[in-house]
Amino acid sequence: MESIVISIGGSVLFSDEINEDFFIQLDQLLQKQITKYRIYLIIGGGKKARKLIHQGREQGLPEEKLDEIGIKVTRENAKKITMKIKNSNKIIPESTNQAKNLDEKIVIMGGTTPGHSTDMVGAELAEKTNALKFIIATNVDGVYDKDPNKYPDAIQIKEITIKNLIYEYGTDWRTAGRNVVIDGPALKIIEKAKIPTYVLNGKKLEELEKALNNEQFNGTIIKI
Repeated sequence: MESIVISIGGSVLFSDEINEDFFIQLDQLLQKQITKYRIYLIIGGGKKARKLIHQGREQGLPEEKLDEIGIKVTRENAKKITMKIKNSNKIIPESTNQAKNLDEKIVIMGGTTPGHSTDMVGAELAEKTNALKFIIATNVDGVYDKDPNKYPDAIQIKEITIKNLIYEYGTDWRTAGRNVVIDGPALKIIEKAKIPTYVLNGKKLEELEKALNNEQFNGTIIKI
């Protein structure tokens, strides 16, 4: 069965505006998809991870330790989501190889090792499973020319090449907890493996469903 990888930010799943109805609808959406695809769900750290990383940085902890703090939060978040999604694993894998080898129709995981975000975990898993598509579900409507949460005049970019994204952001991992649409190491894998990638607002499940069903959606298509 062909696979689809979805990376969902903790800022989506654990924001104050998300309630139980959202998780019920997300579960319903995923259950419809598993008749056609195997779904891999990568869960981010969100506000809690950034807060703990900030505190650790103020205490002088090295970046690798800060990454480990963030990874622990993503795995805790992933565990919470497995409780809400049927047909999913209950033990959280610690590597993409472990995730790939699980039997469940929906595989949920968090971070793996220091040096990258959960976006890179998703890209790596998409490469290893030869996924049809990689969807990055964030808290904004795709890629913008600047942060739309800070600048009301930010312009949404409907299509952008992977080369332009790499030119803009690079392929390095800079600091733990850095809040960017797609991290550098993920971009590197997307380019190398030529993974069809889409960025959209994960809070808008109707847009996620459209992307899953190959319909026109409100977001950004990354051209390889």
